[in-house]
Amino acid sequence: MRLFGKVILIILDSLGVGALADAAKYGDTGANTIGNLSRAAGGLDIPVLEKLGIGNITDITGVSRVAKPMAYFTRAAEISVGKDTLTGHWEIMGIRSKKPLKTFTNLGFPKKLILRLEKETGREFIGNIAGSGTEIINDLGEYHLRTGKLILYTSTDSVLQIAAHENIISNEELYRICKIAREITMCPKWKIGRIIARPFKGKKGNFIRTSGRHDFALLPPGETTLDYLREGGYETIGIGKISDIFSGQGITDSYSSKSNDHGMKILINVMKKQFKGLVFLNLVDFDMKYGHRRDFVGYAKALKRFDSQLLQLLSRIGDYDLLILTADHGNDPTHRGSDHTREFVPVLIYAKNFTGMKELDTFETFANIGATIADNFGIEKPEIGESILHDLK
Repeated sequence: MRLFGKVILIILDSLGVGALADAAKYGDTGANTIGNLSRAAGGLDIPVLEKLGIGNITDITGVSRVAKPMAYFTRAAEISVGKDTLTGHWEIMGIRSKKPLKTFTNLGFPKKLILRLEKETGREFIGNIAGSGTEIINDLGEYHLRTGKLILYTSTDSVLQIAAHENIISNEELYRICKIAREITMCPKWKIGRIIARPFKGKKGNFIRTSGRHDFALLPPGETTLDYLREGGYETIGIGKISDIFSGQGITDSYSSKSNDHGMKILINVMKKQFKGLVFLNLVDFDMKYGHRRDFVGYAKALKRFDSQLLQLLSRIGDYDLLILTADHGNDPTHRGSDHTREFVPVLIYAKNFTGMKELDTFETFANIGATIADNFGIEKPEIGESILHDLK
C-alpha cells in the first residue's frame, strides 16, 4: 500500500462504459456511451487512454486491449437511485441517494410555483417546457429579446433552468433570480436538485450559451469525503462545476471553467502548487455539448482533444501523486432522446511508480473512489464504499 500527498480526480462527465443491470427500468437497455459512440464515429483516436487501459474495460472501436496497461482499471456500478449529476458525484464522495430527485418533465412546473417566482423576482417567464436547452433558446430567444420575459425550462433531470440574453439582464441579476428560485423550490413538493442559470448571447438563428452558467444545487444530505478532508486539514480544490454540485460544502478553493480545455489548463497550473489533498475536476463538455445533443462526432473529437491534454498532465505527475479518471453517469449519444443513460463508469487509477497494474474487481458502488481517497489520507470514511488502496502497488 502506498500513500499519496496529492490526489487528482477527473470526472469525464457522462463517459459511461455499458448498461447497468437495472438499465431497463430507466429505458436504457443497450446503452454504452464510449462503445456506441466509437462505432458510430468510425473509431476513436485516444492513444493515452488506450495505454492506460480504457479499452480493457469495454469494447471500443479503434482502441485496443493492452496486455500491460499503465493504470489499474475497472468499472464502477451506481447504487443510488437515478442517473443524475448530483447523485453520481455525491455517490463518488460517499452518499447514497435512495429516492429519486423530483422531476417535472411531463407537465412542467406547477402554476403556483411560476406565479410565486414571478411575484418574488418581479419578472415574467415563458416556456415552462422540457427539452434541449439549445433548441428551447433558439425557439424562444427572439421573443425573449422583444419582451424581456425570461426563458424557463427543465429536462429529464431534476433541474429548473432559467435562460436570459446578456443584453437583457446581467449575469449577476440572473444569479439573483436563480437564488430566489432555489429558495422557493426547497419545499418538499417542489424540491428539485438544481437551479441552473443559463446566460446566452448572439442573434436569431445563432444564439450561443455562454460560460456564465451557474448551478444552485441542494446541499449534500450528509458529510462527504470532501468534508472529512477539509476537517482533517487537507486542501480540496474544485475545478469546473464541482463547487456548485456540492454547494461549496467541503471545498477549500474553487476555480470556474469555461470549457474542457480551460478546465485542463487550470488543473495543470494547480499541479504546480505545493499542497496536500484533493484536486477534483469535472469536464462538463462531454455531457453538455455532445451527450445531450446526441453529437457522437463532436464527442469523439472532444475525447481526442482530452487525450492529448492528458499526456501533458501525465508529464506533471510527481512521485507522490495519484490520478483517478472516472465518470458520474452515461449519456450515450446514439441512444434515443437526450437524457443521461444508466451505465457503469470507467475507473482508471495511475501513479508514476506503479508496478502491479491490473484489472480490479468491479466496484459495487462509485463510493469506492471516495473511500480510497479517505483511506489514503487517514481520515474518516463515508458510510458507503470500500477502499482499494491496499491493492495499489
